[in-house]
Amino acid sequence: MSGIGEARRQKGFRMFRSGIKLDKALLAKVKRCADIAGYSSVDEFVTHVLEKEIASIEESDSEAEIKKKLKGLGYIS
Repeated sequence: MSGIGEARRQKGFRMFRSGIKLDKALLAKVKRCADIAGYSSVDEFVTHVLEKEIASIEESDSEAEIKKKLKGLGYIS
């Protein structure tokens, strides 16, 4: 989905390195999925996945509902 990255650049979107570290097994899976899905880079794929997940969480009506979703996903305990 290389068109996504180009569209973001045209809108003034900039990616900044955050230094997020992934274990080798997860990184290999991410690289494989990014390739299969046609993304131009791992960064582009991870950004897209995170944007979708955040949008899903933000659709919640309240902070309590957001916490409930995050607990259900295993992000918080």
